[in-house]
Amino acid sequence: MSDSEEAADQGQVLVIVTATVGGFSLLIILTLFLLITGRCQWYIKSKIKSEDKKRTQYQNGHVPFPGLKTYIDPDTYEDPSQAVHEFAKEIDPSRIRIERVIGAGEFGEVCSGRLRIPGKKEIPVAIKTLKGGYTERQRRDFLREASIMGQFDNPNIIRLEGVVTKSRPVMIVVEYMENGSLDSFLRKHDGHFTVIQLVGMLRGIASGMMYLSDIGYVHRDLAARNILVDDNLVCKVSDFGLSRVLEDDPEAAYTTTGGKIPIRWTAPEAIAYRKFSSASDAWSYGIVMWEVMSYGERPYWEMSNQDVILSIEEGYRLPAPMGCPVALHQLMLLCWQKERSRRPRFNDVVSFLDKLIRNPSSLLTLVEDVHSFPESPEDMPDYPLFISIGDWLDSIKMSQYKNNFIAAGYTTLDSISTMSIDDVRRIGVSLIGHQRRIVSSIQALRLQFLHIQQSGFHENWSIYPEEPQ
Repeated sequence: MSDSEEAADQGQVLVIVTATVGGFSLLIILTLFLLITGRCQWYIKSKIKSEDKKRTQYQNGHVPFPGLKTYIDPDTYEDPSQAVHEFAKEIDPSRIRIERVIGAGEFGEVCSGRLRIPGKKEIPVAIKTLKGGYTERQRRDFLREASIMGQFDNPNIIRLEGVVTKSRPVMIVVEYMENGSLDSFLRKHDGHFTVIQLVGMLRGIASGMMYLSDIGYVHRDLAARNILVDDNLVCKVSDFGLSRVLEDDPEAAYTTTGGKIPIRWTAPEAIAYRKFSSASDAWSYGIVMWEVMSYGERPYWEMSNQDVILSIEEGYRLPAPMGCPVALHQLMLLCWQKERSRRPRFNDVVSFLDKLIRNPSSLLTLVEDVHSFPESPEDMPDYPLFISIGDWLDSIKMSQYKNNFIAAGYTTLDSISTMSIDDVRRIGVSLIGHQRRIVSSIQALRLQFLHIQQSGFHENWSIYPEEPQ
């Protein structure tokens, strides 16, 4: 082979090698380009998706709290059934055994029964059923409570077991609470518990409300009737449906432009302007405290809704129930501050009650002890002044005892303010509820007199004795 041919062959090999290396390099470059481009596209898409998710969460009322799942309002879903399926587990109806009817709800019956859980024992449950002939809106409103309840996970919040939506009757299944609603339970066991036990109940309710407040949920209808009690006296917050009138108590709610409001439990700003918040729930919690310490007494007794509204506006607050520790009544009064920013937060309430439980001696000072009143009575709200025994008894709906007081020689409010529970029994007041109401009002009178005496205005009070008849 000549030198020229050999050179030509080497040139061809060099061209082939160069082309191969160039092609391989180009392939590597293209591969890297595609990988980088794909990675960038993935990053951009994930960023957009994340932003869209955040935007959707904010639109749905989902405001983030560090380290805690937040509440999402099911009303923000275009399809309400989507919220039910997202937050509530569907239960095969064959696993549910209904045993007996235990009550009636707004949408149908409430029953007790058993739920069979695969691999576990049957558990007792309460079953809310949707009555037949319902409209689609009624079905949506009924299941809305399950969409709310299914988001909660706290030992002091009623637990949702699941729902039945794919067959009839439509059902909401929750844990069974042996002792029923707190108000009825307390009335049935009037005077049976120690103060520490009652404080323990209040602590459980406050803990449940602290959890709800932390995740951004406002209850709007906190009351003893909406607290359930199990056989260990654990209290759990329930009733997460729409605020509604009590079927057996048409006077319990007051109609406003936006719907029904349970006046006796509701903060002034929520009544007047429908400003519901954790602060308005704190006001309601103060009323629940009063209900617990009075063993289920009706707040404001037989006063009309309008009288309750006007009295609160004028500064009246419920007096301490009979046998109520000073510390607990002071907490109630803090919950009933007119300025909502001055009311305690639920974490403050829990901390305060924990301190009382750790130091039971702090609960020994009772409001009915005249020497136990606070050194600064100006911090207490003003109570209405009544110029006669008759006016005073009329105000608390106890006018039937007017002659009992007069016959026993109690003819002025000064003399009334010195009465004890034994004195009230001695003049013929035998019903426990009436004794409790009268003594609570006497405690309020003592606060008034103490305030006046320390302010130096006693001479300006006009308190007349009852005219003999």
